[in-house]
Amino acid sequence: MTYAPPRPDPALPPVRVNLFSDTQTRPTAAMKAAMMAAEVGDEQAGEDPTVWALCDRMAALLGKEAAVFLPSGTMCNQIAILTHCRPGDEILAHETAHILTSEGSGGAALAGAQITPLPGPRGQFDADAMRAALRPRGSRYAPLQALLEVEQTANSGGGTVWPLDRLTAVALVAHEAGLATHMDGARLMNAAIAAGVPAASMVAGYDSVWLDFTKGLGAPLGAVLCGSSGFIGRAWRWKQRMGGSLRQGGICAAACLYALDHHIDRLAEDHTNARALAQGLAQIPGITVEPPETNLVFFDTKGTGLTAADLLARVRPHGVSFSINSTWRARACTHLDVTSAQIDEALEVIRGA
Repeated sequence: MTYAPPRPDPALPPVRVNLFSDTQTRPTAAMKAAMMAAEVGDEQAGEDPTVWALCDRMAALLGKEAAVFLPSGTMCNQIAILTHCRPGDEILAHETAHILTSEGSGGAALAGAQITPLPGPRGQFDADAMRAALRPRGSRYAPLQALLEVEQTANSGGGTVWPLDRLTAVALVAHEAGLATHMDGARLMNAAIAAGVPAASMVAGYDSVWLDFTKGLGAPLGAVLCGSSGFIGRAWRWKQRMGGSLRQGGICAAACLYALDHHIDRLAEDHTNARALAQGLAQIPGITVEPPETNLVFFDTKGTGLTAADLLARVRPHGVSFSINSTWRARACTHLDVTSAQIDEALEVIRGA
């Protein structure tokens, strides 16, 4: 069995409308110029001023004491788990959480922690589900529950936005039970823009949180993990162990700073395009669409008689791409490299298929 991704099929034309993921964004010319102009130093030695500027700005943006720059969001999640947990500890997370479904069982492989899935519609659970999952403290028969994890937005839940009151409620239950709290904030700014709620308010009840810059914010690399000074100090040891230290990391940090200045407010355009895409898909006979809340549009192809893979195979030769979630469920993702005109083009291709 191979674990390497396949190379692009040279027989297929280039993708013109890339709805596969917001990870497909490419740095703009202005972002590249900011990267080339960045002042840099040895990030591992603490000598890169641009990385420090990014970390200080992110800590302030999210209301935390400190931050650390890392190559990817998955590394942020895994370092957070390693910092919060010890082997044998238990993590509570939604049954569709990225740490459970999409990180190669890193929590078990690296930290020796088990993840217990919590149920709930559209990628979210509530305080009652949280309470129901709590174990008696002090039992030597049960794992020590160490961490509660939430994902904002909830990707597999349909890109849904956790309401502020629910975020606060589940964090309160966790803290009262002695658990730390962690937020996977890969698309946190999408949530903040969609809800009109400051990101710092959304993460106030969470001991650690990170933001990904390689999705809707359009940077080529990087995520920032935030928390208390003590937490980030411990996280740095895991960053070192996992090979996450960088050299002239300011080149990439400059792209993230550019994104903070220029690419946050425009996320609303992606949400508008997602709604237009959802409305158009819903008008195609046999396709059922989940109402989007942000930039992710999930749709079911069963009524067409085509699996999601069948439909993708028909549209990909016409330059349109999306991702497959399951046999019948597909996901289309809008981002800064997808225009409203391209939404119309994608709908025409899918309708024809």
